Amino acid sequence: MSESYVKRLFTILLDAVTDKDPQVQEQVCGALCALGESQPEEALRACEEHLRLHDKLAHPYRTMILRVMETVVSSHLGELDKGLARASILLASSEMTKVKELVCDWQQAASNVLVALGKRFISSVMEEILSKFQPGVLPHHFVVQTLANLSVSNVFGVVPFLTSILSTMLPMLSAAKPDSMRVVFCCALQRFSESTLEYLADLDQAPDPTVRKDAFATDIFSAYDILFHHWLQSREAKLRLAVVEALGPMSHLLPSEKLEEQLPKLLPGVLGLYKKHAETVHVSRSLGQILEAAASVGSRTLDVQLDSLLAALHAQICVPVESSSPLVMSNQKEVLRCFTVLACCSPDRLLAFLLPKLDTSNERTRVGTLQVVRHIINSAAAQMEVKQPFILSSMKLPLLDTNSKVKRAVVQVISAMAHHGYLEQPGGEAMIEYIVQQCALPPEAEPQKLGANSEALAADSVRAISVSTLYLVSTTVDRMGDVLWPYLFEFLVPVRFTGALTPLCRSLVHLAQKRQEAGAHALLIQYNGNVTLPSPYAMATRLLAVSSSPYLGDGRGAASLRLLSVLHRDIHPMLGQRWATAIPLLLEHLDGYTEETLSRKEWEEKLLMFLRDTLAVVSDNTWICQLSLEMCKQLPSYNGTPLEKNFLYKCIGTTLGAASSKEVVRKHLQELLETARYQEESEREGLACCFGICASSHLDDTLAQLEDFVKSDVFRKSAGIFNIFKDRSENEVEKVKSALILCYGHVAARAPRELLLARVESDIFRNMSQCFSTKVLGIKVETKDLGLRLCLAQSVCMASQAVRSSSHGSSFQLLRKPELVAQMMEFIKAEPSDSLRTPMRKKAMLACTYLASLEPALEGQAQADLIHSCLHSIMAVLPEPEGVDSHQEPLYLDTMQALKDLLTSLLQRNMTPQGLQVMVEVCAPEPMDQVPEGPRAGAGAWPKRLPASALPEAPAHQRFSRDYQDDVVEQLLTLKDGLGHPDPAILFHTCHSVAQIIGKRLPPDQLISLLLTLFEGLGDPDQNCSRAAAVIVNCLLKERGHVLLEKVPEIVSVLCSKLQETHGEHVLQAAQHSVYVLAARHHAAVVSSLLGSPLPFDSHTCTLWRALAVEPGLATQVLGLLLEKMSGDVPFKESRAFLLSSAPDRVATLPPLAATCALYEVASAPASGPAVLELYPQLFAALLLRVSCTVGVQLPRNLQAKERKSASSGLASRSLEPCSSAVDALQAVLLRGGNDDVVQRMELEGGWQLLRTSAGHEEGVTRLASAMAKFAGPRLPLMMKALFATQSSVYEMQRVSSTAFLAELLSSNTVNDLMLLESLLDNLLARQKDTCARVRRLVLRGLANVASGSPDKVRAHGPQLLTAMIGGLDDGDDPHSLVALEAMVGLARLLDLVEAWDLRSVLLHVAIRIRPFFDSEKVEFRSASIRLFGHLNKACQGDCEDVFLEQLVGGLAPLLLHLQDPQPPVAAACRFALRMCGPNLECEELAAIFQKHLQEGRGLHFGEFLNTTCKHLMHHFPDLLGRLLSTSLFYFKSSWEDIRAAAPMLTGFLALHVEAERRPQVDLEQLLAALQLLLKDPAPAVRVKAAETLGRLVKFA
Repeated sequence: MSESYVKRLFTILLDAVTDKDPQVQEQVCGALCALGESQPEEALRACEEHLRLHDKLAHPYRTMILRVMETVVSSHLGELDKGLARASILLASSEMTKVKELVCDWQQAASNVLVALGKRFISSVMEEILSKFQPGVLPHHFVVQTLANLSVSNVFGVVPFLTSILSTMLPMLSAAKPDSMRVVFCCALQRFSESTLEYLADLDQAPDPTVRKDAFATDIFSAYDILFHHWLQSREAKLRLAVVEALGPMSHLLPSEKLEEQLPKLLPGVLGLYKKHAETVHVSRSLGQILEAAASVGSRTLDVQLDSLLAALHAQICVPVESSSPLVMSNQKEVLRCFTVLACCSPDRLLAFLLPKLDTSNERTRVGTLQVVRHIINSAAAQMEVKQPFILSSMKLPLLDTNSKVKRAVVQVISAMAHHGYLEQPGGEAMIEYIVQQCALPPEAEPQKLGANSEALAADSVRAISVSTLYLVSTTVDRMGDVLWPYLFEFLVPVRFTGALTPLCRSLVHLAQKRQEAGAHALLIQYNGNVTLPSPYAMATRLLAVSSSPYLGDGRGAASLRLLSVLHRDIHPMLGQRWATAIPLLLEHLDGYTEETLSRKEWEEKLLMFLRDTLAVVSDNTWICQLSLEMCKQLPSYNGTPLEKNFLYKCIGTTLGAASSKEVVRKHLQELLETARYQEESEREGLACCFGICASSHLDDTLAQLEDFVKSDVFRKSAGIFNIFKDRSENEVEKVKSALILCYGHVAARAPRELLLARVESDIFRNMSQCFSTKVLGIKVETKDLGLRLCLAQSVCMASQAVRSSSHGSSFQLLRKPELVAQMMEFIKAEPSDSLRTPMRKKAMLACTYLASLEPALEGQAQADLIHSCLHSIMAVLPEPEGVDSHQEPLYLDTMQALKDLLTSLLQRNMTPQGLQVMVEVCAPEPMDQVPEGPRAGAGAWPKRLPASALPEAPAHQRFSRDYQDDVVEQLLTLKDGLGHPDPAILFHTCHSVAQIIGKRLPPDQLISLLLTLFEGLGDPDQNCSRAAAVIVNCLLKERGHVLLEKVPEIVSVLCSKLQETHGEHVLQAAQHSVYVLAARHHAAVVSSLLGSPLPFDSHTCTLWRALAVEPGLATQVLGLLLEKMSGDVPFKESRAFLLSSAPDRVATLPPLAATCALYEVASAPASGPAVLELYPQLFAALLLRVSCTVGVQLPRNLQAKERKSASSGLASRSLEPCSSAVDALQAVLLRGGNDDVVQRMELEGGWQLLRTSAGHEEGVTRLASAMAKFAGPRLPLMMKALFATQSSVYEMQRVSSTAFLAELLSSNTVNDLMLLESLLDNLLARQKDTCARVRRLVLRGLANVASGSPDKVRAHGPQLLTAMIGGLDDGDDPHSLVALEAMVGLARLLDLVEAWDLRSVLLHVAIRIRPFFDSEKVEFRSASIRLFGHLNKACQGDCEDVFLEQLVGGLAPLLLHLQDPQPPVAAACRFALRMCGPNLECEELAAIFQKHLQEGRGLHFGEFLNTTCKHLMHHFPDLLGRLLSTSLFYFKSSWEDIRAAAPMLTGFLALHVEAERRPQVDLEQLLAALQLLLKDPAPAVRVKAAETLGRLVKFA
């Protein structure tokens, strides 16, 4: 049974080899190899039988089977018996020679099988091969190839056969005509020679130690003769290369005399191939072997051929190397190997050839020669040792080459020289200097940015290799220590080596530390008369100066400081302890920053503090003076680096400040003044800083030296009269003056405060003024140089600040203050009035700010002039914000801040009401020009008439006698004068009185006529007449409105038409008031009349609607009527647009639509707020229901046309679409009711748009409910009461919307806080039997929301909630099972919160009910059911009953497989469910695996996870094997490709880990049949996994 099973297994897989997909083929072969690992003999037999029975199987498939055989043989060679080996040998031999034509893959695979078998069964293999290698018959190509490969794989087994093989082969060589046969013979001869040489090299281990090279010499020479003299001349390049590859190892087996005899022909013949082949690596390799053979026999021919050899090899080495061409690189290695042989044989002639080549200017020649020189220095060290001086002297010209490739090669040669002692010879120092020069090259473009074939490699690559070389030589070559130390110090100070400072410092630090470790307690540097070494002062100055730019040059700041630290004893013996603590702190500071974040000012201050501490510790005037002298000496070296030179100036000032010798200080200061480069701004600043720092200790000497310089000829010779009228060398005089003025400013800023006040007036400000102003012939000439002005302003600022900060500064009287302020004002006034391009205004105002704080106070007029000048100067040029240039904006802001500071300073001088008044008066703007008055309409211009019809005659009644007098009517006479009064107020009051009188006496039948006439007067072009008519109309409506009920429609119609005719604002206001007054009497009639206006309402109708909201009581009545109109009629009617249409169209009815639009207009009026609040619950509920029942409802056709027309004309301000109009009205009610935050939240979440669509309406209602619960909680009780009534609504959508709203409320804790939970639950439970599935679904959602809103109440209502959910699961009236889906989602939310007892009774029912959904076609159902299954497991962890455990086990396989579900939500649900199942399985290992691998967001290697899981399942639950396999087989037919691929994986891993005694549980026939069927699956990925699984089933054999 077992044997037949294994055989069938192999048969199935071998049949699957013909699969068209390469990945499937590869996996089938892998499965066969896996089976072969377990059953190697069965595998070989099956493969042999399959190939034998399927004789017509295509060769690609035969090739795959043969490769399987090779793998099995290679892995289990020692286990094979001879019979099976013999059968395999015969099969492979047959396959290899079945066809005469070359089919390389197939025949090579068969050959490989023979070679693999030949490692053990060499006799049988050789017997079979030699049977097909007969004398006189040209053998098959792969017979020869197999012999060649066998000779290499089993040297000891084949070499004894070689003599007979060669004797048989030699006659064949002449008969071999096809080039392919000649090539394979060459390959065989090469392999035979290599294996023979290996055999002879290990003769002590060989089975036959009597074998000698002579035994092969004759045959090899015969073969050589044919190959060299005949085949090498072939036109076929492949054959020539095969020949030359064979000649290399064959040359070692030739007799010595024959080799010597053939060399004169052989060497030129091989060299000639260089010209015939582009890929020359084979030629070079063979040539190297021939040269080695010739050298081993001491051939004299090499001397004769040496010149041609060197020329050819040198040409090869000079070929440009492409990094992407490994063949060229390999060829160069072989050529260098040839040079090594020649160097050992003829070193003199080799150098005589090479060294002159270094003098050529050709780049390739020089680079190639340098490569050879480097190689022979390393590989032929013994022969080159005596040639060191010659090689060193030959490097002179290459050292001068500027080509980057040459430089790289030179650096590499020097590196090799360093390792072999060359640099210890005379001339070695030049090599070291060259390396340092290359380290100093400036970094340029990155090498990778240049093309691979670029003629000029980036200098940075040369620098990088040089830096690396210097460090390696310093740290790894012990003999170089005495060469480099102290020689490297000579490169520290010269400026041209600045770029090399970092590597120099690192190397010197390492060398110094090695010397310290060796016990050198004395000074590290021994000068011994060596004047080229820099002095300690020079080194200290240099290293300190370059440290000011610490990140340049690969971090030279840190490197310099570390070198200073190790040289502390050489710099000065007393510095060790202080520097041991100070320098690490500086290095730590650098480590905490980057080049972008480091504050240079702060860093320089730290370095200067370090210098001051150093000088204080040394405290030796002679040493300090020497240091200052060295600093001044090095100063010109930094002309190209202004920042470092500026810092060095500060160091000089610091050092001079510590010196006690006044003569030295004066002398150095004088030299600095005479040698400074005044044209450079940074140098002027540095010089000034130097003088300032020095003045802190030597104030009098500093001031005296400055004054002496001003009086000296050096300064005066540039200030003659003739220089006033010409620009001399870019205003040299002004630059000198600028520097001197800056010096005075810095001196004042740094001077001791106790000494400053006595000198500030006489020495500092006086000399500043003297330097700034020039008198020619007694006339004061003002400079136009901007830099000089800026320097003066800056220095005044510094000096003023210094005075103010002194202890007596507040009482010090600065007599020059008015003069200085006036000077600054001149600077400000001299600036261009139309632009702000320089910081002159800012600096001058800052100077004035500091001066203002000093005594004496400015006079009133002077202060006013200063403020006025500054304000005028700034305000005149500041542009509009959008016009500010991005580069100028900081200057504007700084200038404005300076102005603010100045005004603040001036105000602080006089912080009194009077002072504030003065400031306000000065800052007040100039009087503006008066604006011309426009036309004025005085009261006299009003018309003194009213419309004649407006004052009808009093009626004559026959019952009254002629002498009857009506006192009321008689009052009209008294009002006559008021009608002509020019005051509008009196006029309108009079009109109102007239209207009251008329209203009392006018009969009803005349009242409407009068009103209609007055309505005409509303359009009078004279506004006063129109207003008078409005006053009368409104008064009449108020007095007699109760009799106008029947005329309301007519009045409203007239008002609307009048508004359309006249567009004046006063007419609109009058009409609004008239409608309001009329509605106060007859609100129902007015509402009905306005509702009768055509839709969409025009702007005038909308205005009249808003007028009804003016008074809260009226607004409440109007809103109530509109609610009745909106809810009292059917919202839509159904009609079929087409006879064949599937569903009727819903068309909106007009009355509810008009009421909705009207309600929007009323609620939009701000005055409607109180009325909206009063009816808020009713309005909200009615509008929400209106929205719900108008979703998808269309406008009547006539209104659709109007809507399209208004939209195309751009006149439509608001959509008339039924649902949109209802949503707009709802928004208006919310806004007017004070719930702006609800509206905003809905807007942000897109809720309003969702409400308008059929697909999103339900979600929109949900979001609205959420927002209401959050922001309008107190209003919920009444709103809920209104919505409860919709339970019996005939409209399904209204029930859906109200249920959705109420359901979402339960997700908020507000409901619980307001004690509404019980009523809400009761209402929702009552809706559970609704005929609409959507309502039932929303009920379940609402009940589940209790878990979010009131989790503490779930236990109390647990039975009700669970009963409802179970009912949802069993809902049979929902064809789409959406109710069941909601029930599953809801149960997942509730399970963690209900009582365990309540859950226990439903646990099994739920588990059984949800199981079919695991494989639902819909993603939501799979995800929800699987996640609920996880929650069920979580809820009963630690207390899982057996019946539920059965469900858990049944669901395990589906969960594992659905981890590969194509939908991510389902896979995520499976991860969760399995993590929850783990504890209930009572297997700690499985639970741990699930927790580790199945965390959310973590990548999953499914195969590894499944393998581990199956391992533990079979170990702990072996009885589950049958169930798991049967479930897995079910999924072989899954509709999802990923799961069909996962199912066989599960099967395979289960089979892999099953215990032997459990194997009978598996129905192997069924399993094999299923897998065989799966191998025909259309998806390649499935077939791959099926094949993989078949490979694991060998365990059942």
